[in-house]
Amino acid sequence: MEPSPLTQQARPEVFQQKIVELYEALLKQDEDDHEKSEGFWREFFLLRPDKATLHRILDELSPDDLLHLQTQTRQLFLRAVACVKTGSEPADAHALDVSWNLYGYETALTRQTITAFLASVLPKKYTNPSSDIINVLAGLDQVDAVFTDFVAALDVTIRTGRTLDIRQKAIKVALAVVSGAYQTSLLSYFTHRDLFPSLMKFIQDSDTISRAFEPFTLLGLLANYNKFEFQNPYRLRLDDFVNEGTIQKIIRSVGYTCTSARGKYVAIQEDLPEGWSIGTTLNMIGLGAIAAGAKTTPPVIDPELAKEMFAKLPGSEAAILLATYDFAHANKLFCFNFVSLSAEKGLEPPIASFLSVTSYFFQHAHSSFRTTLYSHLNLLILRLLIEDQVLCKRICSDESKMSVRLCRQRSPYLPLVRGDRMLAASILDMMIDGINHNLRRRLDVDFYILCVGIVLRLISHLSRSRTRLNYHWSELFRSLLSLVRFLTTYTSDLKHLNHIEILLDDLVNLIALSLSAGEAFLPNPAAYDDLFYKLVETGEILVKFRDSYELTKRPNSSIDTLISVTTHYKQLLADGAQGRKGKHLTSVQVAGVIKQGYETLSIQAKEGLDGWEKYREADKRVFLKKMARAAVADVKTFIGKLPSSPGGDFFSQMGTIKVSHRSALVSPCRKARWYWYMIAALSIVHRQHYHISTIASQVNGAFPQTLPRNRTIDYSLGTKAIVVDLSRLFGFHGCIAAADDWL
Repeated sequence: MEPSPLTQQARPEVFQQKIVELYEALLKQDEDDHEKSEGFWREFFLLRPDKATLHRILDELSPDDLLHLQTQTRQLFLRAVACVKTGSEPADAHALDVSWNLYGYETALTRQTITAFLASVLPKKYTNPSSDIINVLAGLDQVDAVFTDFVAALDVTIRTGRTLDIRQKAIKVALAVVSGAYQTSLLSYFTHRDLFPSLMKFIQDSDTISRAFEPFTLLGLLANYNKFEFQNPYRLRLDDFVNEGTIQKIIRSVGYTCTSARGKYVAIQEDLPEGWSIGTTLNMIGLGAIAAGAKTTPPVIDPELAKEMFAKLPGSEAAILLATYDFAHANKLFCFNFVSLSAEKGLEPPIASFLSVTSYFFQHAHSSFRTTLYSHLNLLILRLLIEDQVLCKRICSDESKMSVRLCRQRSPYLPLVRGDRMLAASILDMMIDGINHNLRRRLDVDFYILCVGIVLRLISHLSRSRTRLNYHWSELFRSLLSLVRFLTTYTSDLKHLNHIEILLDDLVNLIALSLSAGEAFLPNPAAYDDLFYKLVETGEILVKFRDSYELTKRPNSSIDTLISVTTHYKQLLADGAQGRKGKHLTSVQVAGVIKQGYETLSIQAKEGLDGWEKYREADKRVFLKKMARAAVADVKTFIGKLPSSPGGDFFSQMGTIKVSHRSALVSPCRKARWYWYMIAALSIVHRQHYHISTIASQVNGAFPQTLPRNRTIDYSLGTKAIVVDLSRLFGFHGCIAAADDWL
């Protein structure tokens, strides 16, 4: 019998993947031989990367350690860029990030090299961030050539990569660089090389909604880079983009992301009121167990724990909202599609998802600084949509009718409205919730200015177009006057806050506009009467409010109009009370006096109450810079959460083995034999020696004792020779043909 070409090797004490050994050899701090051979790098990029291990090794190094290892880190970065440029398979995929198929054994091996390397190296706190990062990656003398090639390679890969997966991995690498080096000069290379066409082509070619998330988020970061300091080319591209199909894919991705973000809030506290059913009725009387298809009540989370969980929301996926704002600010076609795009089967319309998650932000805006920022950002997007008169007309018309799930996780609750209604009604509900749930002594004045401003713009349009909106207006007026009471009660805490005077003027003018133009947009006389009734109730508070903030000195305030109305009715009510048996009028009697008072009432409203200033981005410069930094931090978090598997777990995932395109469950013993065939293929593909003992623990103690545990497979052997040799060893002759097909 011909001797076996397999060789026997001594059993090592500790087993580890070959790629881990190469990582450690490359990043040894006492390494004298800094220059690695061509063979080292060829093997390095042919092996499957182990993201977790590379992260661990790099995370253990301080910024000074990395500067000391700059020769090795430069080589790693340069070689990875070269692999991406050449596009050779599988080195380019391993250099980026790849989901691959090994000869019929389909396994998602989402490993990374460049992404893991950059995600670990860039966020470290260097003494001189720009120059130190340049030294670690390329060196000051080579940075222009290296980064020009790097960005060009990413551009080409994103636009013309072999597969959508490879192209998407290149986008993830770009996200890692842009987010990690956002405060450095390295981002100038991304403005010199315009990635916009490649990103949009990828979105256009994408086959799922979720694929548009990363390129669009990347676009948002690039469009915000120093946009107030120079003419950002990505911002100009957003202005001119008119491919409606691609825009709609982006909008659907935004809607899908908003739905996902909302789901995290609902997972903590379910807030959807359950409608009537036989099951709910039986539950009420203690007979829920006999109800057909009875639902399990979700566990109630401790309030303190829920508070901590809410404070961590929204998730890092919210970074896409920054790009949404930029596109909405720059492109009217995007805005039109955002408002009008219909729902796909089984999903909400994107605008409904956006409004829904915004309502959850509002009720939890106080819980964290991030939530506050994203609440402001979504308010700016809403303001941009409503300031477009064409879109505002649609929002206030029956064309926009749809169902929007609004947050009901905190009281006071607004009346529950089921079914479709105009978007304007849902937006007004959101503004009321925003006003009611964020009253604090340290008031977020800018948040309230935006809420009141959006209500003012909607009512201005309704009154001008004489559109009567069927809505619970009493809730809106109650909230506005409650805000007046709050501002009056805590004058000493609020009087000196920045921009408080803008909020005071807008609030007073909004109430005055409702008084003077209410007949044009309120659905019936009863709603108009209710507004006067609530205003008369607040008469004394309005006087105190005026005096506390010295509103008579402000030329734009309409406080005198409000007080003149309350004074008029105060006299009528006093006259009506004379000669009556009771000292006080009933609510019905007060309502009658209010109706009679219209005949003698003269509302001296100021001109231009329905006017408003158009949005100017320069006014929000400070906020948008904070928002960009928050989005960058979220992208870093997102990059850090890229899916991965712990090193060496490939075999443990093979509970079902695919052979010749047919899946079959296999016994532990037979699984062990198939592992041998897998070892053969892996050895050939990865040029790596896989020891049989590395999988002994994967077969639950059923590894046949007769198998030679000290054998390795030499990759220099031919495939057929390995299969025949293994079949001869284990008597598994019937599988040679199948193994040929597999290999």
